[in-house]
Amino acid sequence: MKKMICAALSVFALSACHNEPRFCVEGEVSGAEGKMLYFEASALEGVVALDSVKLGSSGSFSFEQPQPESPEYYRLRVEDKVINLSIDSTETVNVKAPFVDFATKYEVAGSANCSMIKELTLLQARLQQSANTLAADVRANRLTPTRYEDSLSALVNHYKDEVKVKYIFAQPATSAAYFALFQKLNGYMLFDPLNSKDDVKCFAAVATSLYNRYPHAIRSKNLYNIVIKGMKNTRKPREQVLEVSADKINTTGLIDISLRDIQANVRKLSDLKGKVVLLDFTIYQSAVSASHNYLLRDLYDKYATRGLEIYQVSLDADEHFWKTTASNLPWVCVRDAEGIYSQIAVTYAVQAVPTIFLINRNSELSARTENIKDLEAAVKALL
Repeated sequence: MKKMICAALSVFALSACHNEPRFCVEGEVSGAEGKMLYFEASALEGVVALDSVKLGSSGSFSFEQPQPESPEYYRLRVEDKVINLSIDSTETVNVKAPFVDFATKYEVAGSANCSMIKELTLLQARLQQSANTLAADVRANRLTPTRYEDSLSALVNHYKDEVKVKYIFAQPATSAAYFALFQKLNGYMLFDPLNSKDDVKCFAAVATSLYNRYPHAIRSKNLYNIVIKGMKNTRKPREQVLEVSADKINTTGLIDISLRDIQANVRKLSDLKGKVVLLDFTIYQSAVSASHNYLLRDLYDKYATRGLEIYQVSLDADEHFWKTTASNLPWVCVRDAEGIYSQIAVTYAVQAVPTIFLINRNSELSARTENIKDLEAAVKALL
């Protein structure tokens, strides 16, 4: 009798599991016989493996998982090639892809959100390709560093404007809008919710829509917290009369800067008198930061032994991110905790980042970004 009860309970459990709402991702990967295809969850805490299959000659596959309580993100992966997907119901999503160009040449059906995520993926891929072309041009001396940074900034701004209009503000309640917020260029987020007031608005639009629909979802709460932190960091302080004390101005008229580096040591700009100094105001979390620092590293490696020093002022809201990023840089890296409302940046009339100033060996301001046609030539002239 006990065996019969146990058997009945087992059948009931299997039946209940089978009746659980589930979604399906199926399709074919051509030219990938013998390759492993992985189905993974893109969770907030990182990528989580869910299932896998060794592809046969037909390349067909089918994965089933329980329906998420709120929109969630998944991915198909072959080797290091990834297709991003979003699931918010018991839908069946069909994906057909070649092994070559797996991440960009795939076809997806059965989900409007997945189709929009593909559009965003292709847009971002083209942006990265354009950025890579600019970087190759500057390395080959076909483009000056100043023109490079201007061109890269223009590319990023155009991309963000297009994505804002078409995917974020037009459809803030979609999974695609959320996906767009976290896209990256050169490993850095295109939309910066901690240092950019305009980008905070994008995060807020999606956070509001997501929170209204799924107030108990982890992603809703996380996005809401990001927005609150971003609003605090970018909230304009009460107007203050800017006063620069006499001891901040040396005999050449240069306004001194005194900030702490990543080891908490106070570093003064005036202590670098006798060197040619490249004073740089930047935000490490900016999408152009990696490329900008690459150019500075090239200059530093060439001319540091001849007397060049870089004094880089971070306006990042995230101190930990700044410390982590700056830890491998060989020049003076300091941070102003006032962020984008830095009074030091105001005294130097910094209106956008990155902004560069050149200071000669006598601690005299020589030039700023707008007046530098060829940064390397300007540095060499001062050395």
